[in-house]
Amino acid sequence: MSRFQLDGVTSDEARGLLADMIRVRVFEERCAELYAESKIRGFLHLYIGEEAVAAGVIGALDPADNVLATYREHAHALLRGVPAESIMAEMFGRATGCSGGRGGSMHLFDASTRFYGGNAIVGGHLPLAVGLALADQMQQRAAVTACFFGEGAMAEGEFHEAINLAALWNLPVLLCCENNRYAMGTSLETSESQVDLALKAAAYAIPAWVVDGMDPLEVRRAARRAVATIESGGGPVFIEFQTYRFRAHSMFDPDLYRDPAEIERWKLRDPIDTLGRWLVDQELLTDADIDALWERARTETEQAVSAADAGPLEPVDGLLDHVTVPRTDTSSTGAR
Repeated sequence: MSRFQLDGVTSDEARGLLADMIRVRVFEERCAELYAESKIRGFLHLYIGEEAVAAGVIGALDPADNVLATYREHAHALLRGVPAESIMAEMFGRATGCSGGRGGSMHLFDASTRFYGGNAIVGGHLPLAVGLALADQMQQRAAVTACFFGEGAMAEGEFHEAINLAALWNLPVLLCCENNRYAMGTSLETSESQVDLALKAAAYAIPAWVVDGMDPLEVRRAARRAVATIESGGGPVFIEFQTYRFRAHSMFDPDLYRDPAEIERWKLRDPIDTLGRWLVDQELLTDADIDALWERARTETEQAVSAADAGPLEPVDGLLDHVTVPRTDTSSTGAR
């Protein structure tokens, strides 16, 4: 079990981190069941095991900050404040979903919470993060743009282009690398010649460090430190969160590339179990308190499922909305 230390994180925050991670875990496990029932279709990438990263970072941000994530983004959207009903409806393909039922699991989007995706192209959202940060800088708007991506994105050209411009222009970007060690089915060691990802990022002359992504308290401290650096004018910051997904890359993935014993070893460091036990040992929570957190999360998720099930499909006459520009009748002016 991790040797957790509050050290700058209050006991209320530690309890809040546990509650957030439980919300995500319950939501994700229910999504897996719904996928098996064909309620959710298409691709589905689950965040089970990685909850400490999203919980630790997003709680350190302000509502005015921007958040972007990959296709494994249900947790980020939920913890950013996108309603569970809206997320679940989107995955059901309902018009009441946060993207109108058009995006599904990989394209969650909610401008009202400044959650700008849910992006299915590996590394494709990194330039978008730089663009948002540049816009904030040009408008003298105090905001941080937090961009979550996997270690596989660091092999993409977009990563290097984005981090280079962010460094050159001293942009307020927090680059959060969720290193779960396997870009789809390929281990980091067999795909990258330099596996020290913080060292790679530091080559662009920005602060970069490695954090235990299975320790939510350490994640929160690191995120706060990074945000403070950015807000003081220090420019972009890169953090490598070393974490692990307990399930396969996606629901289509047979997961034949990992040793089952390796998965079980990482499960011993489950951030929910370890933090929960520590909070009980420290007499900051009781077992009954933790049971109540699980029950509250289940109630929230089941309400989201019921709302999604009852949500309407988009009408056929709206299928071209946001796809084509409406034609204007120019017959009376003779315009062509």
